[in-house]
Order: sequence, then C-alpha cells, then structure tokens
Amino acid sequence: MGSSSGLIKERQAGRRNIKVVLTLGMLIIAAFIISMNTGYIRLSPLELMYTLLGQGTQKQSLILFDFRLPRIVISVLIGAGLAVSGCIMQGVSRNALADPGILGINSGAGLAVLLFISFYPSTSSAPVFLLPVLALLGAGMTAALIYGLAYKRHRGLLPTSLLLTGIAVAAGTSAATIVLTLRLNPEKYQFVATWVAGSIWGSNWKFVLALLPWILLLIPYVIYKSRVLNVLNLGDMTAAGLGAPVERERLRLLGAAVALAGACVSVSGGIGFVGLLGPHLARRLVGTKHQILIPVSALAGSLLVVVSDTIARIILQPTEVPTGIVVAVVGTPYFLYLLSKTR
Repeated sequence: MGSSSGLIKERQAGRRNIKVVLTLGMLIIAAFIISMNTGYIRLSPLELMYTLLGQGTQKQSLILFDFRLPRIVISVLIGAGLAVSGCIMQGVSRNALADPGILGINSGAGLAVLLFISFYPSTSSAPVFLLPVLALLGAGMTAALIYGLAYKRHRGLLPTSLLLTGIAVAAGTSAATIVLTLRLNPEKYQFVATWVAGSIWGSNWKFVLALLPWILLLIPYVIYKSRVLNVLNLGDMTAAGLGAPVERERLRLLGAAVALAGACVSVSGGIGFVGLLGPHLARRLVGTKHQILIPVSALAGSLLVVVSDTIARIILQPTEVPTGIVVAVVGTPYFLYLLSKTR
C-alpha cells in the first residue's frame, strides 16, 4: 500500500514538473516575441511576421536580425548560465544565499575583462572569442581565493564563511575596478560604467557564437552530475559515507559554475541576482531534486533576464537602462528577505 501511494505521488510530481517546464517555456516564447516587437522603433505584429518570413523592408530586417534578435538570444543564454551557476553554488555550499554575483565571481570575471579592454585600442573591436576565456581566468582566480579563505580544515566549506568571504572579495575587486576606471579616456569610461552596471553590450551574432558553446557543453554536464549535487547537499560526512569523492566532485562542479558565470559576464557585464532568484523560484516550483531543479532554474533565469532586458529598453526611451539595474530592483529586496530568514 505504501509503495503504491509513493508511486502515485511520484507520478503526480512528474506531471506537475512537466507543467512547470511547459509553462516557463511558453512564457519565455511570449517574452521573446514581445521583446522582438519592443524598442524605440516599434514593429507591429504583422510587420514582425513579414520580416521573419523575409518579406520586411531593409530597415525592418536590420532592426530585427542585426540588433534585436542577437540581444534577445544572448539574454536567454545569460539567464540560463547565471541561474545554473547559482544553483550549483547553492547546492555545493549548502547556502541558500550563494550566487556568483554576491560571492564575487562576477566581479572577478569582470575585472579580468576590463583590464584587457582598458589596454585594448577600441572596445568595439575587442576579440570576441577571447573575452570568455579571459573572464574564466578572472573568475577562476577569484573563486580559488574565496575557496581557499573560506575552507576550514576538518570542518569543510562552511556556508556562512563562504558568504562573508565572497562579499569581502567582491568588495575588493569592485574597488580595484573603480581604481582602474580612473585611467580611462571618456569613451572607455562610459563603456565601463555601463558594463559594470550590467549592460548586455555584446549584442551581435559573434557574441552569441562566443557564448553558445559554453552553455551547450556545461549545462548538460551539470545535469549529468545532478545526482552528485543531491548527495553533496546532504553534507560532506554523509556524502563521503555514501561513497562520493567529495572534494573532487565539489571542485569539478565549482569549476563548471565559475566557467558559466565567467562566460556570461564577458558579454553581459555585472548582472547580479540572477543566480540567486532563478534557483529559488525553481525550488519553490519543483522541489530540491537537482535532476529537475537545474533545467527549471535555467528556464527561470532566462525568463528573468529577457523580461528585465525588455523593460530596460523601454522604461526610459530613447535611452536604455542597464539590464542589471532592473534585475537588482527585484533581486535586492528578495536577497534582504532571504537574509532575514537565514539563521
């Protein structure tokens, strides 16, 4: 009887999870369509359809295919990458407040990219495919520093220690970024100021191609490792007792999280809180099993960034608000709420 009841509950949970995935998928498609039709120069639904079918004017094709579509696709990829990165960090550290932005990973990746850009002749001609690698190096060095300072021998990776160390390192890298901007010319200073606030600046198809391989390789790898994340979530001693190589798996997963965050930051700047909000929303919808939590986190993150970027483009037309500011308007109160609930 108990086995039959458990099977029924499992089937109900499976159906609910499918409904959640389909609902988020449809919301992303709806946001995608609305975003294509939104901007300083509007395209009516009919004009949008004709342009997608190749029957629009040259101006409409330029607006849609060269400006809006690449930016929207990048928003989807960035949202998925940052949310999955945050999901990994929360699972590995057992800290509900872990996020690549809050822990300083984003600022470390950003500092590496900005160091390169500050010495490069022009921001518009920076080698696109090199930026994710540079961001990975910066994020990796920052993550290694945080891990080394937060890890306690015989006690492992303490959630509170990780959070406080990450905040301190983030403050240090942010200060270094400010010092760096003092030597920039006005053109680069404006670019850096917007970039730090979280602007999706790499809005052409080259940046899509630079980011896409990282997302396509790392997110399936993390989903493959979802059972390991479930075990690590039980604590180091329990995981070791179940036969999991704790340190090796933790480092691999953290490496994937750092690489995802670094690649996303290289084209989006310092967009924070996506790695916090995406997994939390997913956890409320589908529970804590990482097999379904990771894909739903990716969908929730994509939806958050696409909607935020659309709002950022229309709220103060004809100028644009950095997408990171819109995300922060939602993320900061939620972070304070979680902080008040965390003992």
